[in-house]
This record gives sequence, structure tokens and C-alpha cells, in this order.
Amino acid sequence: MNCSTAWFTLQTLEGGIQLTTAQPAQVDRITDDLMALLQDCDLQTAVQALTVSIENGQTALICNLRPEFRDRWMPQHDTLGLHEQLGHASHLDATWALEREIWVSLLGSPHRFQFASLASLRSHIRVRRNMALAARKTALAFKTDAAERPQAFWRDGGDDPGFILQPGQCLVNALIAATQPDATGKLYDFSCYRATEYVILLGIAQELQAHHPELLARLQKINEVHAIRSGQFHDVYLVEYGSMQDPLPARFYVPGDRLWFRNPDERSSDITGFEGSWVMYMGGGLFSNFWKRDKPFTLESKAIEIFHWRDGVYTDAQGALQMDESVVDRHVAQTECDPHTRAQVLERMIRMRDPKNVYAQGGCIDTTREHPRSVSLDQCDLVLPSF
Repeated sequence: MNCSTAWFTLQTLEGGIQLTTAQPAQVDRITDDLMALLQDCDLQTAVQALTVSIENGQTALICNLRPEFRDRWMPQHDTLGLHEQLGHASHLDATWALEREIWVSLLGSPHRFQFASLASLRSHIRVRRNMALAARKTALAFKTDAAERPQAFWRDGGDDPGFILQPGQCLVNALIAATQPDATGKLYDFSCYRATEYVILLGIAQELQAHHPELLARLQKINEVHAIRSGQFHDVYLVEYGSMQDPLPARFYVPGDRLWFRNPDERSSDITGFEGSWVMYMGGGLFSNFWKRDKPFTLESKAIEIFHWRDGVYTDAQGALQMDESVVDRHVAQTECDPHTRAQVLERMIRMRDPKNVYAQGGCIDTTREHPRSVSLDQCDLVLPSF
């Protein structure tokens, strides 16, 4: 392949995974190591790869699914049926199946995921796996105006610095205690946004515990003095991909993604906690339901729930808008039993959302997703602030 042909192919090759090296002589070894990993996942025949020279003397190895496999497993980038398409429904090793689903989602992605090394790619997959598994185990009490944490691990520092780690307590154990009732026997109060932060931080901390202990020690010390939250959490820990100008497909999700479903109803979205819903994609076509762990959401069930928030709105004695979730549940049940109404609701909701402050014909689907920054030893993009 001549240089111009290779560059054209690179430019038109959609998404997938890109490994970049400054040492072209290592490309063959990197390719062999990658193919060995893919063989462990029984994916070696499903992948195509292209090696090209790029700027600054670097070489890029681009890997994605062969078109026939992408069309069979995730047509039009729909990853919600991957679990069944890959034959994972009855697989005994749930962790292996989840990692394989992550591999296929990345390889078939319309967005290109770039890594500086194979070690960084493997770390990224482990963090996503950790978060998806943690989300499956998480169960909380939904409170928008209250919060509680297990006192053996956390203490309340007020609005600033927030809930901080008790000195000497293991951050991994503290996050598990706060989010997984199997460890404590108790549900703690969270908002949906804060809950996703704890699940993400747990996935990162578990990776650091196993592969980057020095960074975990620094992360531990920060959490003993300050809670990184909200906008700062996004800026420090996460990468957002997709945009309003270049939206991700409505049914494309990678296990371990954090995402937002928007409430397109202006009136009910004025209620704190009902502006939308932050969730984790857990794989297998399921999204986290931290308040009813045994009833995770599908894309459709989440869209129907959000649609009926408009029916649960009422004004209390003080003139403030409130949400009656029992009314929402009743409307959801009615819609799920009526195929015609269900189809109408989904046609209205499974659309890209409107821009901020606009309530028109948009649905609940966001154009972006979020994943953690690289925390591998050889490509650590996580820069911790000082307090």
C-alpha cells in the first residue's frame, strides 16, 4: 500500500481502536500482542487492522471490526443486543463475557478510541469492566436534598469539602460500603449524579489498587481532605465523547459509559432531581437503576419512565412543584401494557435531545457519553488537583 493510499484508508476507516507509537519497529510486536489478546476473547478473525505513518514520525495501528461482523453483531452501531449476538446470555464466566462485550463495542465504535500503548488499552477495558460490575451491585436510597454515608468510612465535612474519607480507611472498601448493601446491609442516601461518581471512582480505584498503587495512595490522601464532585469531578476524571454537532448513535453504548437521559418536559424538569437521569451502562442492554437494583432499565423502559414524569407533577401546600412517583409508576405500567401507546411514547422519546434551555421536539437521548481518563502507568492522563 503506497503512502497516499494508506493515508486515504486511515481517514476513511471508521472509529475503532488506534494504538500510536513513536517507534515504528515495534509495530509488528504490538500487532502480535494485540492479536494474542483478541484470540483470548475469540475475536481474532473478526478484526481488520491497518498500519500507517502519521505526523511527527509516529505510526498508528488502526483496528476495527470487519464489516460483516459489525453488521451482524451491532448493525448501525446498535450495541444494546451485543450480549445476545455474541452468545453471552448463557456464558458461565460473566467477567470474561463483559470484557469481550467491551472489546467488541470499542472495535465497532463510530468514535475512534486512541491509546498510547497496549497496556493503556488493557487498563481502559479493566476500568470499564470494574465500573459496569460495580453498577450492577449498587443499590441506594434516592434523596435529592439529603445524603448519608457509613460513618466507619466517611465523615461529613459540610458543603465544602463534602463527605471525606476517615483517615486510614481504604478508599476501595469505603466506596463499596457506601454503595453496595451486600457489604453493609444498609442503603445510603444519594442523588443519581453523586451515585455515578462513586461507581466511577470505585472502578478507577480498583484498577489503581491492582496496577498503579502510587496513584491510589495520592487519590486516597485527596479523599481524606476533599471530595472532588460535580463539574470538577467531570473535569478531573472523565473524557466526554460525541457532541451536539457530531452525535453518537442513539443505541450505541459501551459498558462502563456514564450518560444522561434528558427530561424533555419543561414543567417536570423544574423539580430538583428530575431534570434528567444520570446512569451507567452496565452491558447486556441494561442501564443502572440504583434505586431498584433488581429492575435495571432497558433503553425503552428508561425512556417510558422519564416520559411519565410529566404525569407525576403536583404543587404542594407551599406552592412548590413535587413528584408523586406512585403516579409515575401507574402510568408506566399502563403504557407497558398498551402496545399502541408504548410505540407512541417511544417514538416521541427515542430521539436526540434538544439543546440546553430548549424544549421542543427533542427526546431524551443525549449526544455524548463519558468514560474515565487513562490511569495506566505508561499513559496516565489523570492529573489530581491540590487542596
